[in-house]
Amino acid sequence: MSENEDICPAPIIFTMIGGKWKLSILKALIFKGTMRFGALRREIDGITQTMLTQQLRALEADGLVERQIFPEVPPRVEYSVTDDGKALKPVFEAMHKWWLEQKR
Repeated sequence: MSENEDICPAPIIFTMIGGKWKLSILKALIFKGTMRFGALRREIDGITQTMLTQQLRALEADGLVERQIFPEVPPRVEYSVTDDGKALKPVFEAMHKWWLEQKR
């Protein structure tokens, strides 16, 4: 095993997708597709505009979400998951399956 394989990735992963809002944002974009800011905010109950902006910027910085600006008047901005973000879909599905099994 190499030195890099000995490092536990959990803290890094939790930093990237943890917290109250990041999972909700990723879930919406992974399962519902590309969304504009307002639609995404309506999709996530209780999130403020400021918090959504901060979390989207963090997810974008980590390469999980991309922001596309369209040169229109008024400007249109859409958010979608990157290929790295799409790779989390099986993780969400596994968490959902686990949750259903715990409810029994």
